[in-house]
Amino acid sequence: MPNKPLRIAVVAGEPSGDVLAAGMIKELYQQFPDAIIEGIGGDNMQATGFTSLFDMETLSVMGLVEVLSHLPGILKVKKQLLAHFEANPPDVYIGVDAPDFNLRVEKTLKARGIKTVHYVSPTVWAWREKRIHKIKAATNLVLGLFPFEEQVYQKYQVPYKFVGHTLADTIPIEPDQEGARSELNIAQSKTVIAVLPGSRNGELNALLPVFVETMAKVKDQLPDCHFIIPAANRHRFDTINAYLANTAFSDQDVTLCQGNAREAMIASDVILLASGTATLEAMLCKRPMVCCYKLSPLTYKMMQYLYKAPFFSLPNLLANAPLVPELLQQDVNPDNLSDNLISLVNQDNSDLLARFTAIHQTLALNADKMAAKAVGEMINA
Repeated sequence: MPNKPLRIAVVAGEPSGDVLAAGMIKELYQQFPDAIIEGIGGDNMQATGFTSLFDMETLSVMGLVEVLSHLPGILKVKKQLLAHFEANPPDVYIGVDAPDFNLRVEKTLKARGIKTVHYVSPTVWAWREKRIHKIKAATNLVLGLFPFEEQVYQKYQVPYKFVGHTLADTIPIEPDQEGARSELNIAQSKTVIAVLPGSRNGELNALLPVFVETMAKVKDQLPDCHFIIPAANRHRFDTINAYLANTAFSDQDVTLCQGNAREAMIASDVILLASGTATLEAMLCKRPMVCCYKLSPLTYKMMQYLYKAPFFSLPNLLANAPLVPELLQQDVNPDNLSDNLISLVNQDNSDLLARFTAIHQTLALNADKMAAKAVGEMINA
């Protein structure tokens, strides 16, 4: 009888996880060319030959309160996913981020004797540290992106491997601004501000109006500036395009594109963006930024009690210092945002960019290969 093909399950719940998983999957196919790799993923994962069993958008929800209205759909996907993996047991299950979903699936599969890996540490170093016990019960290994995470895992004796971040491997130390502007057809002489209001629908609804008002205020003071907004996907593109149609902005003022977030960041002089992985990418692109976030009032009140880290943006967390402005809730308003952006446009940012470069070098470890190697070693153990 021929050997059964290796089966690898991978589940990502949002665009940043889709990027991480795609790089790892490419390396897994190098190790195991005949493997069946399936689960839940976006366009990047599917471009590798990966089979997505469900729409990743179903899991792309953030916030303690916001997730409640989406819970029935999420639970349905979980039930169907577990049924599929019961009928077709994988040799290993890799949950990429989305801890509220993936850790539950991992725990169930681990109890069935399936090896489990969680790629991207939950923020146990920032809040709800006791979640580490659930992580230990659910996983055989955690693959982490950042060096400051390892201490918590050592404390609780949970297997952990720091693999660096795939973005640090793919983004050059010295990005080509001139080339990015040429690619996006933006004049080299312009002051360019990239505007990224988030990849999730909830983020977009919360931040797009205030970001557009901010753009208007900046335009009043910097009449020759140009804005570029990279939409995360077609849904977000359509939403942003419809919103801009009801403003005074024209195509001469704003370039709206689908994807191209990295090119937009590199082409810019400064960036206005929602907190999340995009802040890491902005740092790796060596661009000054203003980072902000708005949560529902109830979620924010809960997080005030639960969150213990001194910062929430990744550049500041990695530096353990306030490198970039962070604004939350009522501080996210057009006056504050425009003042911060104009200040960054006008000041010398060379020291900041030097700090960004030093952090970049600590994260560039060939993460895709390291993650796939760790998974391969687990499969063969």
